[in-house]
Amino acid sequence: MLEIRDLHVAYGGIQAVKGISIDVPTGRIVTLIGANGAGKTSTLRAISGLCKNRKGSISWNGKDLTGSDPVAIVKAGIVMSPEGRRIFPHLTVLENLQLGAYSRSDKDGIASDMAWVFDLFPRLSERRAQKGGTLSGGEQQMLAVGRALMSKPALVMLDEPSLGLAPLLVREVFDIIREINDKGMTVLLVEQNAHAALKIAHKAYVLETGRVTLSGTGEELIADERVRAAYLGG
Repeated sequence: MLEIRDLHVAYGGIQAVKGISIDVPTGRIVTLIGANGAGKTSTLRAISGLCKNRKGSISWNGKDLTGSDPVAIVKAGIVMSPEGRRIFPHLTVLENLQLGAYSRSDKDGIASDMAWVFDLFPRLSERRAQKGGTLSGGEQQMLAVGRALMSKPALVMLDEPSLGLAPLLVREVFDIIREINDKGMTVLLVEQNAHAALKIAHKAYVLETGRVTLSGTGEELIADERVRAAYLGG
């Protein structure tokens, strides 16, 4: 389980996260929803070691990860697929995926996971020799998620995986998130498409201006009138 307690994150004088506490149980999908600037991405960046928390603790399966660097976080089994994809545009699809496994030395396992990623994303298999920068937006998003999976994480954090995608691709992305979770991977999801995220979430948190204001199961938050009014258009 990932346990966050009293997390504070600031950039200069701007406090992005103001004392949040969340749990991500092993084998579950947990989603964070909220408006832009609510602190969702900053929370993921703090967990990843990409920004330092000013206060609070981060523990993973009982091990304190507070202040650890990003390489140590990945080696502990936590990886993030960032908002905006951030693939390597001048490298091929295959090379991007191979870089996702940079911390691994198990050649047979890497080959098996590569086959699994190509099975999840057949279009990446078809374009394995194509430069990442020439892919469509949807294909680049698939590549970003596939690259994250190549590290063989126990917990994968997905930051806005459906952003900018056509509705058909959005459904495909959420089907794949379910499939990843069905294989035993824990998922921490940040997503603007609140309805789709809550539908697949075992647990969910609403963040507003850096604080957790509501939490519950995905079903409970879908039914909550405050969530419906603010995020579900109802």
